Amino acid sequence: MADACSGTLTEHEATSRHVSWRAGGAVARAYMPANLDDLAVFLSRMRHDEPVLAVGLGSNLLIRDGGFEGTALFLHGALRELRQEPDGTIYAEAGVASPKLARFAANAGCVEAEFLAGIPGTVGGALAMNAGCYGGETWNYVERVLMLDRGGRRIERRPEEFAIGYRHAGLKESLDEIFVAAWFRFPAGDGTAARARIHELLEKRVATQPLDLPNAGSVFRNPPGDHAARLIEAAGLKGTRIGGAQVSEKHANFIVNPEGEATAAAIEMLIGHVQRAVREKFDVELVREVRIVGAQTQQGSGF
Repeated sequence: MADACSGTLTEHEATSRHVSWRAGGAVARAYMPANLDDLAVFLSRMRHDEPVLAVGLGSNLLIRDGGFEGTALFLHGALRELRQEPDGTIYAEAGVASPKLARFAANAGCVEAEFLAGIPGTVGGALAMNAGCYGGETWNYVERVLMLDRGGRRIERRPEEFAIGYRHAGLKESLDEIFVAAWFRFPAGDGTAARARIHELLEKRVATQPLDLPNAGSVFRNPPGDHAARLIEAAGLKGTRIGGAQVSEKHANFIVNPEGEATAAAIEMLIGHVQRAVREKFDVELVREVRIVGAQTQQGSGF
């Protein structure tokens, strides 16, 4: 392991460049590691009380306009190793895009990884939130994971060490560690059929989701036995705007930034408005799927 950090450290980094909503405040410090070894060295040299935010493609994240007073680790460009192990598992680092893992698994003659093609994020994010769609969930296929603690130490952990639920996975013991890789085991099967299924799912995404506009994927979890999009549409909220943020006309569980002018405050305010409207009409509490962090500006402090 190298003695010196070889990644890129910047200050006051605008996160609108790094999150898929194309909105939000700056982070005090941003680190783009060179690789996993470099990330371990960087973590070992940080203050132990420094707030840390791991970011993949930024597709499930909003940083408030007041910014994040800590260090953001941008992993997509660095933690991208993807390989099949001799035991048949697939090793994927946290910065690998989920659709890339889906295609890799299909090309390796594996099935049931196709759902990952519908997740617009990275392996790290998929692990942290037990991402799923089209009937599949990430942790159903995790054999073990690789974590880094704040001292830069690598720790392998098994699924039984985590509390895993719908759109959530966290260590049962509250330890300060981040996901950096995982070993997945998918069933062997017809890779050609898997590739065809991936193509089908991607076509479905294009047809039903506003992928041509800045968005963060599904904003809310589906309530038990129902769909958030159905409730939002039935509440008459499609097309509703606050500032530059809008409930998508194409898919009601998406909030878009059509002109690229929405503030994080406007997006968060629209999220709250949707929650209140659905609660009042259907007595259903929509739970956010997207993560919101950082400080509000004085102007946005009421949201």
